[in-house]
Amino acid sequence: MRQLKYREAIDEATRQAMAKDERVFVMGVGVDDPKGIFGTTRGAFEQFGGSRVFDTPLSEAALTGMGIGAAMRGFHPLLVHARNDFLLLTMDQIVNNAAKWRYMCGGKLKVPITIRAIIGRGWGQAAQHSQSLQAMFAHVPGLSVIMPASPADAKGLLMTALSSDSPVICLEHRWLYDKSGPVPEDPYYTPLGVGSVVRPGRDVTIVAVSHMVLEALQAAESLARDGIEAEVIDPRSLRPLDSALICRSTARTRRLVIADTGWRSYGVSAEIAARASEELWNVLKAPIRRVALPDVPTPASSALETAYYPGAREIVAAVKQCFEAAAAVGTDGIAPSDRKEFEGPF
Repeated sequence: MRQLKYREAIDEATRQAMAKDERVFVMGVGVDDPKGIFGTTRGAFEQFGGSRVFDTPLSEAALTGMGIGAAMRGFHPLLVHARNDFLLLTMDQIVNNAAKWRYMCGGKLKVPITIRAIIGRGWGQAAQHSQSLQAMFAHVPGLSVIMPASPADAKGLLMTALSSDSPVICLEHRWLYDKSGPVPEDPYYTPLGVGSVVRPGRDVTIVAVSHMVLEALQAAESLARDGIEAEVIDPRSLRPLDSALICRSTARTRRLVIADTGWRSYGVSAEIAARASEELWNVLKAPIRRVALPDVPTPASSALETAYYPGAREIVAAVKQCFEAAAAVGTDGIAPSDRKEFEGPF
């Protein structure tokens, strides 16, 4: 099968969705410039021109309101934000309007809008241009949140989003744009709420989100050299979340590690851990481990960034802690190394 880069898969999905449905158009700051939002919108502009792919004023709340209004009038806007941090300026529009109008109108009014936003990382992006805010949007009923990790899923999930009658937030990690993988040429649709087993295994389940899928696969390779076969699961969408797949895998491996691109507290890793523990509390051999960002804003210096962002090494350490805890469980079912977690706030 042919290989496409992640950025090319997004561009192809956009063009194919626009060709199939004339209601779809692209709007956002810089979508029609030569760079085309890291190469994800340039092809659509060249094919369909400025009437369907057009630049907008630099006012996030205003342009999001324009998109929601157009969606309510029967169009399907694809709104692109260069950073997901900028979505914070649109929270009233997204949370109080896009997410709620269909419910408030008894299903008679639809809001088919897809919002793409980019997670930055590295090169000194610091605290205001590198955040991973998926937990905020996944918390809101009425919104779907997708985080494709592969070129194939980037195309399939975006095609599904652009055919949906409801608002979808698509969060893309900047470090994925140059990654290549097999992508079918014809249009196809990856369903929301259906996760993927990207590497089978028997000893531990690693649920990884977005760019952390790549880190989890590296960790699994390292663990295999130590005789530990890790199963890596990519949820692909966070709302809806494929809890059944995660629980089936964890029930079999009896160990769970979750790797997220966001902060540890009150985040996606906490939600997945809660669901798994509610269903599987009596089969887990070890406490659930989470690999996520420390609860501080992102630093700007490269040295501090290296220490701030977890990756394959931290995932490997978390998996090995699962096995160490299982070997050291006391008569009360709690590993001595874990008892300290209950002594005070984390």
